[in-house]
Amino acid sequence: MKIIVNGEERFLEAEVLVTDYVKSLDLDPETVVVEVDGRIITRQDYQSTLLLDGAEVELIRFIGGGSRC
Repeated sequence: MKIIVNGEERFLEAEVLVTDYVKSLDLDPETVVVEVDGRIITRQDYQSTLLLDGAEVELIRFIGGGSRC
């Protein structure tokens, strides 16, 4: 099946839960915001939301910075 992630085609063997897909990218689900088909998915719903064929996914990662002197 094909999904679009941040504008790029990705191919998966089967439907996958958001949380499992994020982890497969070696990302921490606690530091990623996921949007599927224009809808922001709450972290509580990562484990119950399937990525289906044709899904358009945006992943936004939070990156912390250091302090300024």
